[in-house]
Amino acid sequence: MKPELHVEPEVVYKKRKGHGHAHHGGAWKVAYADFVTAMMAFFMMLWIIGATNDEQRKGIADYFTPTVIQMRNSGGSNGVLGGRSLSQEDGNALKAELAGREPVTAVMRQPSSAQSNRQKTADDTRFRKVQDIINARLAGDPTMKGLKSQVRLVRNADGLRIDIIERADFLMFGTGTAVFTPDALALIQQVAAAIKDAPNAVTIRGHTDSLPFAKGPANNWTLSAARADTTRRILTAAGVDETRLRRIEGVADTDPYNPKNRNDPRNRRISITLLSGSGNA
Repeated sequence: MKPELHVEPEVVYKKRKGHGHAHHGGAWKVAYADFVTAMMAFFMMLWIIGATNDEQRKGIADYFTPTVIQMRNSGGSNGVLGGRSLSQEDGNALKAELAGREPVTAVMRQPSSAQSNRQKTADDTRFRKVQDIINARLAGDPTMKGLKSQVRLVRNADGLRIDIIERADFLMFGTGTAVFTPDALALIQQVAAAIKDAPNAVTIRGHTDSLPFAKGPANNWTLSAARADTTRRILTAAGVDETRLRRIEGVADTDPYNPKNRNDPRNRRISITLLSGSGNA
């Protein structure tokens, strides 16, 4: 009988490579480079903020602002300021506008000086023409004799104001009413004929003196407003396009013609103003 042979199993040990040596890889270098780049950009932004004034910062922000944008807070640039202005409360550059869903070219449209000059010239021409027509109508109508002094033409910041003023011997309305006297009605109609062809917008303001009402719900506020509205109806009936009307108001005795005498009859008046800049140049 042959003896049994005992064979030891072969054991192979394999050493795992790279275990415990992950720090020898190069990924950390990329992250570190990104960090350094970000810090450089941050310190450069701080330097720009400290070394420039508001106008220069606005120019820098405008440089990074896109000309075509879709949303107000879209950047369009990932640079130092990212298309944002340091001088604006919301951080948006001055050229950025809300454009909705579709991209549009953001343009700030300001009236050019040439347009403003043309508008001013056109207004001056119209206002002179209106003044000439009113003066000619009052001078050429025998029924208007003696009433020319009751019309005052004033150029102011709003445009051309036409005041129709009462006096002791010329009543525009019945006492405490919004009904024009015949002479005052004819005077308002002459003014309407002079302004009906001008394209400028119109405002109407009613004024009273400081004499109080004896009793009843009416007062100088309601009276001045009612007289302004009566004037509106006469102007539109005489051919003034109602779409030109911008404001109709009663101011009672708050803006007197004669502040030294609040009861002066001249404080009772109607002011019709042709507004500057509201007609086509």
